[in-house]
Amino acid sequence: MKTFHVDGQLGRSSIHVGESINNLEKYLPTDQVVIVTDENINRHYGKAFPDVPVITIGLGEKIKTLSTVESIQRKLIHYSCDRSGFIVGIGGGLVCDITGFAASTFLRGVDFGFVSTSLLSQVDASVGGKNGVNLDAYKNMVGVFNQPDFVICDIDLLKTLPDAEISNGLAEIVKHGLIKDAAMFDFIESNKEKALKLDYHTIFRLVADSVKIKSQVVQQDEKEAGERRKLNFGHTIGHAIEKIEQAGHGRAVSVGMVAAALFSEEKGFISHDEVLRIKGLLTDLNLPVSLDYNSAAIIKAAGKDKKKTGTDLFYVFLEEIGRARVEKISMKEMNEFILSIFK
Repeated sequence: MKTFHVDGQLGRSSIHVGESINNLEKYLPTDQVVIVTDENINRHYGKAFPDVPVITIGLGEKIKTLSTVESIQRKLIHYSCDRSGFIVGIGGGLVCDITGFAASTFLRGVDFGFVSTSLLSQVDASVGGKNGVNLDAYKNMVGVFNQPDFVICDIDLLKTLPDAEISNGLAEIVKHGLIKDAAMFDFIESNKEKALKLDYHTIFRLVADSVKIKSQVVQQDEKEAGERRKLNFGHTIGHAIEKIEQAGHGRAVSVGMVAAALFSEEKGFISHDEVLRIKGLLTDLNLPVSLDYNSAAIIKAAGKDKKKTGTDLFYVFLEEIGRARVEKISMKEMNEFILSIFK
């Protein structure tokens, strides 16, 4: 097991990579614990849960809403939770996002932790203290920054994931290599078959390396005022595609990273060979790289990006594989680029 820490404004968050869900109880207070999970996780792993009340929510982005948060909080009242309560989210990124937001706003905030059950959640959603829900069609429009007390990344829980979800998680892992660690990118290239087959030692290393990168970035910039913006590489266009197609976060970000790589090439930052290398790895990881999307639809969706400030936005480019840079560009410049690469 490897443990990483983020010292947030409200306390320390500990991320335990390789810990087991069977050891969850040792991280919990003795009373006032409530678990939030989804139907699939409860079916697969409910027998491993501690003997505490369980709130089960539905599946899919359609339930990532304020209405779901309200239903959770009503049940917390039913279970007589007070400010000494502790909420545990057991599930993927959706469960972690909803649980973190519900806990952070219940009674002005109660403590919470996560058992992360998907590869995407282990390397992205459960780490960093972003908790939120969607508003209408706009992703994570309502939320807070608040660190979980702990995150358990149990590698064995990934065995029940469908292949598409493994690829979704690998997209964010590739992103971490692209923005911060060229050697990590090299390792993924050399071990892509093992990663797709969930070889334990390969996945353990990739999750640990990703958590290390993200925890260090968040430690420097908890509320995304500077360095943390680099974690959004591929996400501006990726989130727009995710809204249009709803094919999975990692798959949408994969296309967004291809677009961002091409934008970086256009700016003269990276070479065409590096773009081809990025596209090749994403393709080998069963991730989409096609830009066959309607430019007008992408421009409309990207116009609601949370990183937008007035008529400008912060966009993440690559200077080389393993190093990113953030530049403020005009929405006009980004829209012109979108028109040039999408149909």
